[in-house]
Amino acid sequence: MLSPRFLLLRSAASMATRSFCTGGALKQGRTPGRAPDMIDVRNRLREIVGASTNWSDHQQAMTERVSLSNMLANSQKDLPAKTMKDSYLEVHLPLGSEPQLREKYLTYHNTVRFGRILEDLDSLAVLISYSHTHNPELKRSPLSIVTALVDKIDMRQHTVYPDCDIKFTGHVTWVGKTSIEAKMHMSQYCNGAYAPVLDATFVMVARDPENKRAAFVNPLKPEGPEDEKLFQEGEANKSRRVELSTASLLKVAPTDEERKVVHSLFLNTLDTKTVSFRSRVLPPNSVWMEDAKLKGLEICHPQERNIFNRIFGGFLMRKAYELGWANACSFGGCRPSLVAVDDILFQKPVEIGSLLLLSSQVCYTQGKHIQVRVHSEVFDPLTRQHNTTNVFHYTFVSDRDVPNIIPNTYGESMLYLDGKRHFNQTVEH
Repeated sequence: MLSPRFLLLRSAASMATRSFCTGGALKQGRTPGRAPDMIDVRNRLREIVGASTNWSDHQQAMTERVSLSNMLANSQKDLPAKTMKDSYLEVHLPLGSEPQLREKYLTYHNTVRFGRILEDLDSLAVLISYSHTHNPELKRSPLSIVTALVDKIDMRQHTVYPDCDIKFTGHVTWVGKTSIEAKMHMSQYCNGAYAPVLDATFVMVARDPENKRAAFVNPLKPEGPEDEKLFQEGEANKSRRVELSTASLLKVAPTDEERKVVHSLFLNTLDTKTVSFRSRVLPPNSVWMEDAKLKGLEICHPQERNIFNRIFGGFLMRKAYELGWANACSFGGCRPSLVAVDDILFQKPVEIGSLLLLSSQVCYTQGKHIQVRVHSEVFDPLTRQHNTTNVFHYTFVSDRDVPNIIPNTYGESMLYLDGKRHFNQTVEH
């Protein structure tokens, strides 16, 4: 028997479908009444902010959005509270029934490109947030809602089939004054039923129409014990993020236990013949950290823009993931499976026309697991300046034991400890 909450969510999903079909779906000649897909999601996002698919028109639309500033709330108290079911969405990815769509998601090895899934999750998280802040009296939303952080993506199964339909569901689970947490779930239709594939938690932030300053969002009103539990988990997630930021190795020294780990690594690399601080040898079945890097470059073209004329965050996640996966594959000597995506921080937007430098580093290994960190930065060839935009953390698992990664400098040792921290969080989760 279905629970009352599930019935409510299905009802909300039905309303969301009707909302989609009155907008971009019919304009694309798609079938009314069927479940919305990712094309509908992106069409709806463009409608919400008044964006255009044409580059020149898009620039003009962004200029016109400045006039929406007077529609922003002066305080969160001025906005009506919303419930979790108000933002609930169900979106389908018909890989089984649409072969042409399948080509976009297919890998050479006949699996699904996870980088494409990251793009879809990012778009869905934005639309969920707009659903929470929806004001039926306004034709265009004055809010610029962007991804601030991918808190966690946990894989429930490693295999995603390219010829079976996928379903995404999600809704807002926590709200601050200007930030929103959205939880999403992905499942795939196999053997007559949908089986869970992954759980994702994104943190979004609302800003003014020019994306220059923070803007208030509707408060969230939990309904019932299940909603209250999700809201409290959101509060705990916020506290955990603050604690981790405070304890960052870029701010404070390692713990006593971590210092012992670094010293043990150092002792294991001493040359027993010379016993010198400068004489280091690589232990058996090990790789120096400096030899476990892979780099890439992307020129950011208008085609990859988001609805606010910046480079789409999902595109950045896809490129970083593919580079990180390639590095893990090269390091482990086989095709690894993703275990978790952790703590992707969007520090700075990437402008169209930027030169995006991506650098992946295997920073920690344990048994069959490989922890990869990908650092992205924009480079201005005229000023020669580098600015960090994102840091990505991925946990992969191989089908065999992998070499130990060994740091050789103090900076590499901090990367090692940071990777160990992220790996432990994934294992403990």
